[in-house]
Amino acid sequence: MKDIQPYMCAFRQARLRPQGPTWQPNNLTFPRPPEKMNPSEVSTAIAALESPSATQAGKSSNYSQLLTKILASPPGPHVSVNLIALLNSLLGDTVGLVASRPVLATFVTHFSSIRDSTVRKVVGEHALSLLASQVISFEEQDSKIRECLADVYESENDNPAAAKVLQGIQLESSQRMIPDNTKVKIWIRITRNLLEDDNTTEAEIYLNRAKNLIYKCEDLELKLHFQLSQARIFDARRKFLEACHGYHLLSFSPVIAEEERLQSLSSAITCAVLAPAGPQRSRALARLYKDDRSPQLEADFSILEKMYLDRLLSPAEVDKFAERLSPHQLAKTADGSTVLAKAVVEHNLLGASRLYNNIGVEELGVLLGLPSERAEECAARMIEQGRLVGRIDQIDKLIFFDGGEGTGEKTSSGQADRVVGREIRKWDSNVQGLAEEVEKVTTLLQNQFPVSVPPPVVRLLNADST
Repeated sequence: MKDIQPYMCAFRQARLRPQGPTWQPNNLTFPRPPEKMNPSEVSTAIAALESPSATQAGKSSNYSQLLTKILASPPGPHVSVNLIALLNSLLGDTVGLVASRPVLATFVTHFSSIRDSTVRKVVGEHALSLLASQVISFEEQDSKIRECLADVYESENDNPAAAKVLQGIQLESSQRMIPDNTKVKIWIRITRNLLEDDNTTEAEIYLNRAKNLIYKCEDLELKLHFQLSQARIFDARRKFLEACHGYHLLSFSPVIAEEERLQSLSSAITCAVLAPAGPQRSRALARLYKDDRSPQLEADFSILEKMYLDRLLSPAEVDKFAERLSPHQLAKTADGSTVLAKAVVEHNLLGASRLYNNIGVEELGVLLGLPSERAEECAARMIEQGRLVGRIDQIDKLIFFDGGEGTGEKTSSGQADRVVGREIRKWDSNVQGLAEEVEKVTTLLQNQFPVSVPPPVVRLLNADST
C-alpha cells in the first residue's frame, strides 16, 4: 500500500492541473455587451437606406438588420428615439409597401418584449399616429400595437386610455378574417376597462356586441369575464335582482379561487339587500340564506338573516351596512333618498305587515322613521305594484294588511279584485272545514253508539195481483 500512495497523489495532481490551452486565463473569452447605438448613427444608417442609389429589393433586409441592432442595444432613452426615427423612415414615402410591411411585422413581434414600459408607451403612441392615415394597409399590425399599448395603460391603471386605444381596432374589416373568439375577447376587454372608469353606458354597448357571439366561444375564462361584466353592469344600472343572480352564479364556478367566490357571494347578498321588496327579492334572499357558505360572511349574514326572516332593521344596522357599499350604490334617487334607505323602508313596511293586521298612518311613519305622508305614499306604491297586499282607509287614516307580501303583479283596479277573491276563497275554506268537522263528529258517534238498521223490505208483486 505504501508503494501505491505516490502514484495516487500524482494522479490527483494531474486531475487538478489545467489541461490544454483553454485553461489559460489569456484564452478565456466572454460575450461582449451590446453596443449602444447613438441617434446620430441611426440617422446616418437611415439616410443611406433612403438614398436614391439604394435598391428597393435590399431595403427590407437592411431595415430589419437596423431594427435588430436597435432592439439589441442597452435600454435607455436612446432606444425610443432610435425606434421613432426608424418608424418615421419606414412609414414614409421613400419606402414602398412591399418592403415596409415585413419590417413592421418584425417590429410588432419584438415590440411586446420591450421591458421598459415608458419606451413602449412613447413608441406605440407614435406608431399609431403614423399608421392613422394608412391603417387599411396595416390593419393587423395596428391592432397588435394597440393591444400592447393597452397593456401599458392597464398596468398604469389608466383604464380610459386603454379602452380608447382598444376601441380603435378594426374588427369589422374586409381585409382580414377575424375569429369570433378574438372579437369577443377585445369587446369584453373594452367593457372591463370602461367599467373601471364607471362608464356603464358605453360598457353596455360593447357587452351587447359580445352577447351575440359569446355562445360560440369555448374559452371558459372569457365566459366568466362576460358574466362578471354583465353582473357589474346590472349592479351599476340598479337592476339589483339581475345582478344578484349573476353574482350568485359566479360564486359556484370551480375555476375561480375560493376567496373570489366568497367575494361574489358577498356581492350577491349586497344586491339582494338593495333590491326592491317583493316576492322576487324574497326568493333571492331564500336562495342566499340557504347557501351553506353564507354564514362565513359574518358582516353580510346578519342583515341577510333579518331580511329573510322579515325582521325590522334598526338605523344603526343600516349605517353599518352602508359603510361597505360602493359609491354608485349610495347614489340618491329622484326623491332624494338613497337606494339603501328606500330598500330598508320597503323591507320594514313589509315586516310591519307581518306583525300587524292594521296600523295607523301616523304610527307607520314613526315605525319607518318617515313623515306620515311619505309612509302612506310608500305603502300605496307597493300595494299598486303588487308587492304588498292591503288597502288604505284614508278617512280613518288606517292601513289594513291582508296577508303581507303580494304576487308582484299589477292590476288595473289595484288590489280590490285580489282581496275579493281571497275573501271568497277564505269563506269556501271555512265552509269546507266546518263540513269536515261535522263528518268527523258523525263518524265518532256511529263508532261509539252503533245503530242497527233493518234491511229494506222488498215486495214482489204478481202481475195478476190487484
